Amino acid sequence: MQPGDGLIYYSPKMEFEGNVPCQSFTALGYVSGEMVYHFDMGNSFVPFRRDVRYIQAKDATIAPLLQNLSFIKDKQRWGYPFRFGLFEISESDFELIAVHMRIKEEEII
Repeated sequence: MQPGDGLIYYSPKMEFEGNVPCQSFTALGYVSGEMVYHFDMGNSFVPFRRDVRYIQAKDATIAPLLQNLSFIKDKQRWGYPFRFGLFEISESDFELIAVHMRIKEEEII
């Protein structure tokens, strides 16, 4: 990822260890820093990080977007792409999700 690249977080569950479904896009931001660094999350988990400038947004449930998202190839098994963590989506998919997160058009890079 490079500075200026957009990120959208998808949350399958309300809590990491819970079972209550969320199935929504829950955060949107843009990579803002050049540096990649380690960050201690605790319990010996120290992943790599990049600085991100987050944009004020509301959660957007995935259900009404499924038919229009090009990265979801199998609409019956729509959760499959999310099993792999970070992956690239098209600019049109990014904009569609951002609009549903009620982001002002001028804030979409």
